Amino acid sequence: MAGLTLLPVTGVPEVHTDDDLADLLLTALASSGLELVDGDVLVVSSKVVSKSLGLWADGADHTAVVAAQTVRVVAERRAGDRVTQVVQAVAGPVMAAAGVDASNTGGRDDVLVLPADPDAEADRLRLTLLAATGLQRLGVVLSDTAGRPWRGGQTDFALGASGLEVLDDLRGGVDADERPLHVTARAVADELAAAADLVKGKTDAVPAAVVRGSRWASADAGPGARALLRHGPTDWFGLGSVEAVRSALGTAPGTAAALEDGIPSVAPEPVADRLGRAVAVALRGAPEAGVDVGSRGSTGTGAATAADTYELRVSAPSGYELGVAVARLQVALWGESLHAGAPAEVDGLEATLTVTERRWT
Repeated sequence: MAGLTLLPVTGVPEVHTDDDLADLLLTALASSGLELVDGDVLVVSSKVVSKSLGLWADGADHTAVVAAQTVRVVAERRAGDRVTQVVQAVAGPVMAAAGVDASNTGGRDDVLVLPADPDAEADRLRLTLLAATGLQRLGVVLSDTAGRPWRGGQTDFALGASGLEVLDDLRGGVDADERPLHVTARAVADELAAAADLVKGKTDAVPAAVVRGSRWASADAGPGARALLRHGPTDWFGLGSVEAVRSALGTAPGTAAALEDGIPSVAPEPVADRLGRAVAVALRGAPEAGVDVGSRGSTGTGAATAADTYELRVSAPSGYELGVAVARLQVALWGESLHAGAPAEVDGLEATLTVTERRWT
């Protein structure tokens, strides 16, 4: 590959419901002295597609809009008086707030939702552009923005795709040193979307870009960006780490139980808040047990340090119920980044757990 050229498509006006998006893009290209050529990949912000489809929702109840666009909740955190959720969206990917967006809405107070079938919209746009230009090979990517596990910041990815090989599967081949490749499969559609965003951007009103010089455009529709999704058994991260623990104990994210037991904050929290949530989650499966919270060795700062120690005195009507309560408390506290040490043996129907901050190594 000799190299790639990234060409911003400037001059696209504000898009309204029922606008001919293909015509707007071709007109903007022509006004910039550009035209599409065979093998180009056109990356278009999903936002302008949503605008052309009239996918508006009432911004006054953001929570209800997100819920309507959610298949399942993956993780959730409190931010002030709001709860931010990472969810599997109706559109397919796992992303914050199901992709519901209030930015760049042309001055409207409403919010935009994603197309339910982004690949179909990418294909519809591609076919319209092919008919208008007479080209044979043209890739179209609908891009959106999302964060990534383990990494700060956001990047653009392929929400929908058509006319494109979305995955470069190198498994079964060899690397430059002739070593076999067993797991390498490049997410080409995502890489093209991210590259195009370097010349588009959310603050410059440039909703599209042409990526020229790649070998990934195809004459047929291809598998679409949905082929890149991981759900079910192939998804190693189906829940956030905290939500996985809480779900195992009966407090799944996005449920009334999660609200009742308390939702963790995006900001650091006093240990008392975390203890309270853990006790609520644990007792959901051990309702006959009692828990008294005390502290010793505290620095008095309100947030636990490695030296702070807290005590939970647990009681129950039977030895079995005491064991259940202690086990559930240890698991629930782990989910709150706290470690609970339990005695090897107890005399009677009470046990004292020693709780300390769980160190991340």
